Amino acid sequence: MPAIEVGRICVKEAGREQGKKCVIVDLMDKSFILVTGPKNLTGVKRRKVNLEHISVLADKVEILRGASDEEVTQALETACKIELMKA
Repeated sequence: MPAIEVGRICVKEAGREQGKKCVIVDLMDKSFILVTGPKNLTGVKRRKVNLEHISVLADKVEILRGASDEEVTQALETACKIELMKA
């Protein structure tokens, strides 16, 4: 399993956003992380997520910890990952 780190792309495995891709924005503690879609791109709002409810992918984008949705979108465009996020 790839490392859980800021900028890593993952898939939500539980909840109303199940099956949608998101980006890790911050590490909160040993059980929770902060993710964002961003909402206008994938439909995933910025929220705290349990690590057991996500599946981490090998893809990663370069963002700073706590990056805004606009910064995440810009990083995804730079890394040519927009189509991956929409799929």
